[in-house]
Amino acid sequence: MPIALRTDFDAVMVRSAARNAKDGAQARRLLALAAIYEGASRTEAARLGSVTVQIVRDWVVKFNATGPEGLIDKKAPGKLPLLNATHRAALVEAIERGPIPAAHGVVRWRIIDLAQMLWDDFSVSVSRPTLSRELRALGYRKLSARPKHHAQDPEAIAAFKKGFAAELDTVKATLARGTPIEIWFQDEARVGQKNKITRRWAKRGTRPSAPHDQRTKSAYIFGAICPQEGKAAGLVLPFCNTETMSLHLAEISLHVAPGAHAVVLMDQAGWHMTPKLELPFNISIVAIPSKCPELNPQENIWQFMRDNWLSNRVFGSYDDIVDYCCDAWNKLVDQPWKIMSIGMRKWAQEF
Repeated sequence: MPIALRTDFDAVMVRSAARNAKDGAQARRLLALAAIYEGASRTEAARLGSVTVQIVRDWVVKFNATGPEGLIDKKAPGKLPLLNATHRAALVEAIERGPIPAAHGVVRWRIIDLAQMLWDDFSVSVSRPTLSRELRALGYRKLSARPKHHAQDPEAIAAFKKGFAAELDTVKATLARGTPIEIWFQDEARVGQKNKITRRWAKRGTRPSAPHDQRTKSAYIFGAICPQEGKAAGLVLPFCNTETMSLHLAEISLHVAPGAHAVVLMDQAGWHMTPKLELPFNISIVAIPSKCPELNPQENIWQFMRDNWLSNRVFGSYDDIVDYCCDAWNKLVDQPWKIMSIGMRKWAQEF
């Protein structure tokens, strides 16, 4: 016996749904069912829909269950994924916790290590490409780690940021009312003949090479940036000591706007904190907590300069080092937007 169509629809309603349908196959099926509502046989409806009577029966079952929406072709579910929510949660936990060298035998997770963990814990075998796609879907990428001092006080960074406003108020109290304040960050970077090799594009499966020197001549870039203004002041000098630091402070002083006062944040190196420094009248020094380089965006400036202008080079002499360092620093000075992009910190510029 044929299956009866649901009674809350009639031919007029079904033909109206067919006219409004966005899917051609759905409209054809609805017209076949409308003919049945009007008294046509199932054989006639099958001829109208260019299908067999059994397929018309399937349409009736779907229509009775969910209405016109049941006649829309749905995407096949496909193969079930190898990893479920439990496996993904275990991956997230392992990545966030990191490996235990004594237990896992590695100091950083590789795809092969995580695949082995899934096999050991869940008896699930996953290929490296599949696991890589799963990790990317979870939002993970292989990124360069930011250096962190092993003896850093976990509370030092938060405490410094929270107390920075009070440090500024202390400086402002010594100045005339209304004096503009510029926030500068200062640091030094050693550039030598034993140079850094950076990543580079190369054919997959090859191992690119880069020149690397073993000689030991070097120079120091004394650099300071004012991210809010996009300004920078730098010198290339042979040593790091009180005398060269005084020279750099004098250079920073020349770049401070007339009538303004610079608050220069720097680490607690001996030549930064010594009372023998010749401190210009328009500069005050604020010391960054020890072992907290993350607070100084000048560190990120060094990384940018090395990655783009200073690495993968062979310096023939000390003069070569000085020339390349000066060229790199002048390129940075010519890009104030880059100084702002790299150096802006909300906790330092919000006052």
